[in-house]
Amino acid sequence: MSSKNSREYDLCVAVNYYSPYVSGLTEVARVLAEGLVERGWRVAVVAVRHDPALPLRESRNGVDVYRSPVVASISRGPVSPGFPTLVRRIARRSQVVNLHLPMLEGALITALPLGVPVVSTYHIDLWLPPTLVTRAAMAAVRVSSRITLRRSDAVVVNSDDQAQYSELWPILRSSQRSAIPAPCLDRRGGEPTFRETDGPHIGFLGRIVPDKGLDYLVAAFAEITDPQARLLLGGDYLTVAGGSVIDRIRAAAQRDPRIRILGLLRGQQINDFYASIDAFALPSIAESFGIAQAEAMMCGIPSVTTDLPGGRYPVLATGMGRIVQPRDPVGLRAALLDVLGWDAATRREGAKRAIEEFSVQGCLDRYATLFRAQGARASALM
Repeated sequence: MSSKNSREYDLCVAVNYYSPYVSGLTEVARVLAEGLVERGWRVAVVAVRHDPALPLRESRNGVDVYRSPVVASISRGPVSPGFPTLVRRIARRSQVVNLHLPMLEGALITALPLGVPVVSTYHIDLWLPPTLVTRAAMAAVRVSSRITLRRSDAVVVNSDDQAQYSELWPILRSSQRSAIPAPCLDRRGGEPTFRETDGPHIGFLGRIVPDKGLDYLVAAFAEITDPQARLLLGGDYLTVAGGSVIDRIRAAAQRDPRIRILGLLRGQQINDFYASIDAFALPSIAESFGIAQAEAMMCGIPSVTTDLPGGRYPVLATGMGRIVQPRDPVGLRAALLDVLGWDAATRREGAKRAIEEFSVQGCLDRYATLFRAQGARASALM
């Protein structure tokens, strides 16, 4: 946006968790914020201080980051009483505010007019492992999201496939809605440093949490009898909100020495991970997009994912993979064996389609156009 704007920031991004925390949702917020900074925008991010060692205020890659202290947590939901007030304070110093939902505090943040346009990015219907407490938390977040979406000037979803099957579709349907895929980094050019044999290498990259369905992937891989095959599991399990399933994955790795637990990968390690695998698996039981699967596709790696609204969209949009039913290790194994047999030409064509659909620059273009339009509309009404 123009440097002539009277406000301090062109954009305020509000998100519960932010870098260095890693999840698909936080990566969308980070890539969006840092990408717009590279284009000359002045961007602030407001988040909770998920790690008490983090500063309350810092600059990360040109983004001004403000954090609110956390006093407790409910499953993966942080409790930060000062968060809504902090968001409102920074939002008023900005041209546009972008809320990343689901967010329990959304209704509080928008309870009174902010004086700036509100663009809400609705990532997914919240799913938590079912307990009495988490059911109450999901209900509260659902109510807050419903209220926030109604108060938003514009709404972004990852895909219309995601939106149309959402429990909040009646509200999303009547909103000023734009379907903008999550921005995905070009991870081509890595070295196959994680590759061990000439056998098929299947990879997963993401948080090691219940909703990723890793138990079903482990069961499917166990039925692939090739002793040279490898299952590479990358992702955070130490700091994930709500707890991980690493104990079950470690037990599976003890039973099957072909399984490798790689832990959290960053930067060049991620490029090398994609260069080391022949097929990507995303066996989620709750999913809205799956950035890692789209990045794998961009590298020429087909993805096998589950038939979930939004989560299946990258495969539907590009044809670069197969879709199976959730919780079906038999179908998952068959689909993985299928895509492992794809030839180089098929992979190249799929990668080309994925790059055209999911590149960072294309997604940033669409977000920037939306933010500018909302900012211009608000200025014209003043």
